[in-house]
Formats: sequence, structure tokens, C-alpha cells
Amino acid sequence: MLKGIDPRVTPDLMDVLMRLGHGDELAVVDSNYPAFSLPTRSGRVVDLPGLDVVAALRLITGLMPLDGFTEYGALWMERDGAGDRPDPVHVAALEVIGAALPEGAQARSIERQAFYAHAPGCAAVVRCTENRAFGCFILRMGVVF
Repeated sequence: MLKGIDPRVTPDLMDVLMRLGHGDELAVVDSNYPAFSLPTRSGRVVDLPGLDVVAALRLITGLMPLDGFTEYGALWMERDGAGDRPDPVHVAALEVIGAALPEGAQARSIERQAFYAHAPGCAAVVRCTENRAFGCFILRMGVVF
């Protein structure tokens, strides 16, 4: 047991986060996401049972700095046909992400099929028990100064 670490941070999540370097990406996805049919570079799927995506993002961004040196520090999956108009799940999650982004950094939307094409380049998938559709995000690892 470690002091000062939220007990919801599983050993698998801690291991994945500790292995990320600047520019590596982490997919944080809802319960509908095909995590095993779209494997990432490592093939790892970390489950966070009992956490919705907002709680999962809050937990992860409390430990993981987001990137402020590229065109985005985070991406969010667009609902089909909605463009960059966020759903309630996105609004709530983007509040958490926005608070974690460094000054000048952005969160951008990405079309669902483009998200599926992009996600296999991530280091790993963190799957939570979010049941709202399109509650999927990609976080880009920043640096600690």
C-alpha cells in the first residue's frame, strides 16, 4: 500500500501511467468501446470497474500531465452526425480535461471512425463502466516541469 495515492488507482493503471513518456497517448473509453478488437501498441486494457468516464478522467489527470506542446492535449469522440457539438458526457468530461490542460493547450473533437483509426496508436486503453455512448477520449502525455 502506498500513501497519498487514490485507492481507485489500480496496479495496472499505475503501471501503464508510469511507462508513458512525453507524446504517448492513452485511450480512456466507455463500456461500449471494442477494446480487444482494436488493440493498442501494447495490447493492454486496464479496467476501472465502477467508474464512469468523468471519474476515470479525474483520477488519471490527477497523475498524468497533459501535453501543451502539440495541436491537442486531448481528443474526444464525436457522436455520429453531431460534428463538434458535445453531448452531456463530453461537457462533463471536458470540464475535467480543461482544468488539467496547460495554458494554451486544447481538447479537440474527432469523428468516431477517425477515433477508431487513431486509438490503436495509443500506448494502452483504460476502459471504465461509462454507459453513455461516445464517452471516449484520448489523452496525450505532457511533461512535468
